[in-house]
Amino acid sequence: MNGEVSALLARCDFPPAGTAVACAVSGGADSLALLALAVGAECQATAVHVDHGLRPGSAGDADAVRAAADRLGAAFRGVRVAVALGPNLEARARAARYAALPPDVLTGHTADDQAETMLLNLLRGAGLDGLAGMDPLRRPLRRLRRRETRALCDALELKPVEDPTNWDSAFRRNRVRHELLPLLDDIAERDVVPILARQADLARDDVGLLDEQAAALDPGDARALAAAPEALARRAVRRWLRAGGPGGVEQHPPDAATVDRVLAVARGEAVACELPGGWRVARSRGRLRLDRHRRPLA
Repeated sequence: MNGEVSALLARCDFPPAGTAVACAVSGGADSLALLALAVGAECQATAVHVDHGLRPGSAGDADAVRAAADRLGAAFRGVRVAVALGPNLEARARAARYAALPPDVLTGHTADDQAETMLLNLLRGAGLDGLAGMDPLRRPLRRLRRRETRALCDALELKPVEDPTNWDSAFRRNRVRHELLPLLDDIAERDVVPILARQADLARDDVGLLDEQAAALDPGDARALAAAPEALARRAVRRWLRAGGPGGVEQHPPDAATVDRVLAVARGEAVACELPGGWRVARSRGRLRLDRHRRPLA
């Protein structure tokens, strides 16, 4: 085994040797390193490349990934998806990509990606769950740094695909990567990525404990919900709405104002409340009921 591969594998979380794994491989350094390390871990690796068709020559990326897979001894599968230009392009492209990938796909997210995600979530006010960043599940490179994945590609003579959109300041993540994080390094006089990644791990532990406690709370029991500590009540309502109401439909957690309206109904301060997407929560005989409303809110 290559010495660089062996050294990095000690900090990765791949499944046991012989396990069949699908690796999301865009052709960038992180994803090529993911594939190389999966092969080094003696997994039966398949590189899955998704072409969004959003820029000229994108089809050539698939050829580059196929060549890298052949060289590393991995299988290859290419998928094309259609993503129309327009608002929220980055989010829509990501959604289309994950819809096309296997549900158990491994991704090449590093500690740098975790720090960026945590900061982006903080900027949009995502709360404690957002500060926990990305779930470590299926992210075996989460303890590695981006500079290490590029160094591995250099050592293995793998040429990463350079995506020019990674420098486009129209995308907020790029501004966090190229502007905010360097500024934070300068202010802190140290590399802040390990600090942020560690904070995400700590927040995730807290989220796990709160989720476990909130799961024991029946969100349909108005009296129990009103009597519970507010942090647990909010979490129980959020989980309930995501599972069967507006959050689940929109694939985003309900905002704080929506949760507060539901808690007001639980406390008897209102008989019912309307929620985004045409949903309604009503209280009757001490129980909360979540239903579709006749007139969806605009």
